[in-house]
Order: sequence, then C-alpha cells, then structure tokens
Amino acid sequence: MADHSVLIVLFDGVQSLDVTGPLEVLAASARYRIRTASPGGLPVRTGSGLGLLPDEDLADAGPPHTLIVPGGPGTRQPDPELVARIGELAKGAERVTSVCTGAFLLAEAGLLAGRRATTHWSMCEALAHRYPDVTVDPDPIHVRDGRVITSAGVTAGIDLALALVEEDHGRELALGIARHLVMFLRRPGGQAQFSTQLSAQLAVRRPLRDVQRWITEHPDADLSVEALARRASLSPRQFTRAFAAETGTTPGRYVDGVRLEAARRRLEDGDEGIEQVARRSGYGTPEAMRRAFARTLAVSPIDYRRRFRSRP
Repeated sequence: MADHSVLIVLFDGVQSLDVTGPLEVLAASARYRIRTASPGGLPVRTGSGLGLLPDEDLADAGPPHTLIVPGGPGTRQPDPELVARIGELAKGAERVTSVCTGAFLLAEAGLLAGRRATTHWSMCEALAHRYPDVTVDPDPIHVRDGRVITSAGVTAGIDLALALVEEDHGRELALGIARHLVMFLRRPGGQAQFSTQLSAQLAVRRPLRDVQRWITEHPDADLSVEALARRASLSPRQFTRAFAAETGTTPGRYVDGVRLEAARRRLEDGDEGIEQVARRSGYGTPEAMRRAFARTLAVSPIDYRRRFRSRP
C-alpha cells in the first residue's frame, strides 16, 4: 500500500510544525513511505530548539514522488548547497511542495520562476520583492501551479498534506484523518489565510470590542452603522471614526467580511439550502449573497459549495 515515497527536507532552524504537521497527516494514512533527510545526515535543531534526527543524508536521498520543503528561521540565509540539492531532487520528483517560508528555498532554487505561489502572510511581500519572477498570492491556504504546491504559514502544512491525501486516495480518507487529528475544519486551498476577525485589529475600547463580537455572533441582525453605534453608546459619526481608527477598517467592510465568512462556513459544512444560508448569514436574499460572492470571490455560492464542501 505504501508505494508513494515522500521526502521531507530538514535543516538547522527549520520550523518544527512545518515538518511534523504534514508528517502526522501522511503517516496517519498509512499510504506513504516517509523519509527525512538533512545535510550530512546530521541531527538538526528547529527554530524552537527541538532536536530532530533525520533518516538519511540529503546527498544520498533519491528523488521521491513528493518532496516537502518546510520553512523556518533557517530559510533566511539558506545554505547554497542545500538549495542546490533541493533543486536536484525536485527534478526527479512528481510533486514539489513547500510549507510556510520553505517557498523561499524553492524560489532560490529557481523552482517558482514564472509560477504562482504563496507563503506565510507576513513574508509574502518579501518573497515578491526578492523574486520578482514569482507571482505571489498572499491570500490562499495553498496554491498549486503545475507540479509545484506552496502553502501558507505553519499549520497550513497540515491542510496541504490533507489535500495531497485527498488527491491520491480520496476525500473520505482525508476527512477521516482530519477527524482523527481533531481538526475543526479541513480548510480548502482556496480559503483565505485569515478570518475577518484575525485580519482586522481588535478594538482597544471595550464597547467597540463588544460590538465586534456581536457582529460575529449575529451576522443576520441589523448591523447598520446606526444600530451598531447605539450598542456602543456613540453617535453614528463617532462610532464610524472610532471603529475605523481602532480596527483598521470601516464598520461596513467589517460587516461584509463577517457575513461572507459566515456564509462560506455554512456552505462548506452544512446542508442548508442557499436561501436559508443567505438569510442566516445576513444577506436576506440569495441574489444579494450571489453578488457578494461574485464581487469578492469571483464564484457563485452554488459553485463555491460544490468546490469547497468539506464532505460529499
């Protein structure tokens, strides 16, 4: 059964979860032969100080079916020999993947030239600046361009590994592993790295924080500026100014983001009809929800459900 070889590259300063997250997913499937390799076959120390003992010398490793290149502080000034070896192994691999800032190692090896890619949200600008021949998309959990797949930061490596399992062995096995690992939701690759609540800043003042929480918990309520201002005991003008100053976005944009996210969750993991999803997410009508999806995601709610539903 385990006829698909996977090689995970190790190096000093690697992010431990970039390694162990994908490894645990793939190992749970019992369908892969997983090896780890480091320069010289020497033990490495992760960015958090954890020691890892590789299976073999990277120089002796043969080209795997799937090559996984994790990220971490060790990618900031990569060893040229490490980069060169990654490039050599990639030539014979069926799939080349990176987790987090492992994308920098792929880019340094010339493997992302002319491709679309992603990495940790905080490093997307740096990746685009350093490698202008790479089209960096800061939003998705993971991006596939041909045989090269790059993922966002840290835990996104788990989502990437689940996507590989689904691609190789079907959705049922991938969802079973997600349940085994007690994951809240198997995130599709096209999902944003951040929820609306993480993208926006948390307001400093308690009344505004309470309003943020109310919006999230009641997307189908009256979320007009006037109604929200009353909750914060401010005039609409004061509320709008204070909310924008403390969260970095306007009340309207925040509400739009929360409602879109609520609708996406319901479409991904529920059996409600489109009309009910629209109503409970605060859009009122399916047409209003369709316009919001088309404007922001360039896809209809029906197509979104078909593409990203977390179960058959």
